[in-house]
Amino acid sequence: MHMLYDSDSFVVVHMLANQTAEGEQAPDVARHGFEIVDKRVNKEVYLDGRWAEVFQRQILAWQRQTPTQAEVEDMLGRYAELAQNPLIMH
Repeated sequence: MHMLYDSDSFVVVHMLANQTAEGEQAPDVARHGFEIVDKRVNKEVYLDGRWAEVFQRQILAWQRQTPTQAEVEDMLGRYAELAQNPLIMH
């Protein structure tokens, strides 16, 4: 897992397929994606499959064009609208 973004409003983490903590068994199905946490409302959304591909293209575009923090936060806010899962701390 790699932290890609952390602000007062959002956290974005890239979850890598088949990466496990020491002693954990790898999942049967390889899944990688992005978790977006909206700190303002304590909800998260996990993007995988086509959603992850679209978000990956957005990240590549940001790397080429270097957006402002406001532009990044606006886009993350759009994805966060999909968030239905309350954030639960383990």
